[in-house]
Amino acid sequence: MDVCVIGGGINGISVFRELALQGLNVLLVEKHDYCSGASSALSRMVHGGLRYLENGEFKLVQESLVERDRLLRNAPHYVAPLPTTVPVFDIFSGLGNGIVRFLGLSRRPSRRGAVAIKVGLSIYDFLTRKRALMPRHQFRGRRTTLAKWPALNPGIKSSATYFDAWVSHPERLGIELLRDGLAANGEARALNYAELRRTEDGQYRVEDQVSSASVAVEPALIINAAGGWIDIANETLLPPQSRTAPLMGGTKGSHLIIDNADLLNALADHMIYYENEDGRICILFPYLGKVLVGSTDIRVDDPETVRCEADERDYILQSLAFVLPDITIRPEEIVFQFAGVRPLPASTDSFTGRIPRDHFCTVVEPKDGGLPVLCMIGGKWTTFRSFGELAADMTLERLGRQRRVATTDLPIGGGRAFPTNTPVWLAQVATAKGLSGAHMAELFARYGTDAEAVAGFIAAGPNVPLPHTGYSVREFQFLIRDEAVEHLDDLLLRRTTLAISGELSLDMMDAVLDLLAQEKRWTSAQRAGERTRFLTLLTERHGVDEDMLSARNEPRSTKCDTTAKSG
Repeated sequence: MDVCVIGGGINGISVFRELALQGLNVLLVEKHDYCSGASSALSRMVHGGLRYLENGEFKLVQESLVERDRLLRNAPHYVAPLPTTVPVFDIFSGLGNGIVRFLGLSRRPSRRGAVAIKVGLSIYDFLTRKRALMPRHQFRGRRTTLAKWPALNPGIKSSATYFDAWVSHPERLGIELLRDGLAANGEARALNYAELRRTEDGQYRVEDQVSSASVAVEPALIINAAGGWIDIANETLLPPQSRTAPLMGGTKGSHLIIDNADLLNALADHMIYYENEDGRICILFPYLGKVLVGSTDIRVDDPETVRCEADERDYILQSLAFVLPDITIRPEEIVFQFAGVRPLPASTDSFTGRIPRDHFCTVVEPKDGGLPVLCMIGGKWTTFRSFGELAADMTLERLGRQRRVATTDLPIGGGRAFPTNTPVWLAQVATAKGLSGAHMAELFARYGTDAEAVAGFIAAGPNVPLPHTGYSVREFQFLIRDEAVEHLDDLLLRRTTLAISGELSLDMMDAVLDLLAQEKRWTSAQRAGERTRFLTLLTERHGVDEDMLSARNEPRSTKCDTTAKSG
């Protein structure tokens, strides 16, 4: 084996795909499920990082904008433009933030005024001038702003609108990257719910948590892409004499998903990118028919146990009340919450917003036995491709191998052969597979052009409706059989958006659990244990309890076909 990649988040999957495309014998090992850590807890933004300009991270912003535009082209089924509006409350405030940073001082920034925002957005436009995929920024006066967004805090002076992007299904995009790598190379393999450990005699074994099987492996190099878990993973991968000082110093970001029609309408299809009264950047934007609001930025020591705490929830709601003071959010309108750890490099900066967001790789060389470990430090979701490329190129150089395939313009999963005329494509595939046009459109929204394969599977056998009428038994069977599903949360939190969108009911949960239990041939005791496990996870990590699931009516959705032709 050439390489073993530890960590099946977006960065680990990215470097896995890069190496698989170059023909290497590469194994990916993920302790939990793919994209179940920070890669499932992002703000759903695909952006350059406007506020990083304040830290002087111009190279990162430029790289992020390039990668944002590549994702718009390579994953058009999941990544789309997002008009973003910044309410401005001051004129000259914030001009000293960058100067303070360059002088090496550390203090909380003052709020950004119109001049500082104008400078940042002008740099944004300058960095994207050669591609010009989206409109340049524009400013609006107070009167024009309040005419378009009447619910905004009337204390604003003006507003600025620019374009970034958002991702609808980040976990699914990770799965598609993984499948692309596996399809490209017969020697590439991936395991979720498995761990790589160094034994007392200095050997390395992969332990499968599902089957309890264990197998020895001998890679030439280990890539540690465990994100917030990098230092924890190194303790199991390296002999004591080879371990380093902490490499990571992550911070927690928490978000809420809110189902409030007034809030959704108040956004006018824009993201509102605003500062709370303490200067902390917050966001809110339409997401799958609800509104996503966040986020916090708190240092954490243990990434395994992060969740959105009550004080974070209060902070987010307070920030929302500041920017949209006349909109009231009731507790029951918070349909989901999530938290994740940003994989930031270790830092002593007293203000978390000042910790660099850039990425780099460092190699821990073995001492008295053990394998070299290439650690992927930092990284934001938007730059996963370029970060994977960097780690892959370092690996190829170390192994004396040449790059065969570039990924800069390589479509991802359901972004391949993306139709220029979507209605015609949908009509053709729906006719060929014997599905209704409405059902085909729903599949396309979930899978892009990969919807054709899903539709083919659905059409190949008798279909049965589910309590959520937007899904059917055959679609879930496809996911279970084709996408390494081992637990209920794999399906309901990551392979689909049922939970995060607030559309998961108790009846739907039980129906999907029955399907999974049947496919896995679980006993009644195993099924009951899985049900308890999932409900505990939902309550403790996502603020959704059994009573909330029971109270939900059947979600509004286009009804799927429950009969289909063979074909």
